[in-house]
Amino acid sequence: QVQLVESGGGLVQAGGSLRLTCAASGRAFNMYAMGWFRQAPGKERECVSVISRNAGNTYYTDSVKGRFTISRDNAKNTVYLQMNSLQPEDTAVYYCAARAATSGTRTFRRRSEYDYWGQGTQVTVSS
Repeated sequence: QVQLVESGGGLVQAGGSLRLTCAASGRAFNMYAMGWFRQAPGKERECVSVISRNAGNTYYTDSVKGRFTISRDNAKNTVYLQMNSLQPEDTAVYYCAARAATSGTRTFRRRSEYDYWGQGTQVTVSS
């Protein structure tokens, strides 16, 4: 089991930056593939970015490519999402997710593939 706690959300003007942090508690964080998802009001929860266990593979949805960077520090049981050049359409609740993975290099993009979720952190980008 793993518990996830997100932090770092807030209100920022368009063009600004935020860094989201997901702290994981429990055992063997390095056995979990991780992901960041977001859900805007009235919309489905969507995959933003994911990272493999060994951090060797990542994925970004098209709308954030070149602006967001996912990373992880297995020694600190933490995954990050650096968000630059934020736009109003990035406004959403951002969720951290985890799933155990036998492969160190595989990434997972579907919401249904994740077993553990944080409570979410609100990101609001004003125009």
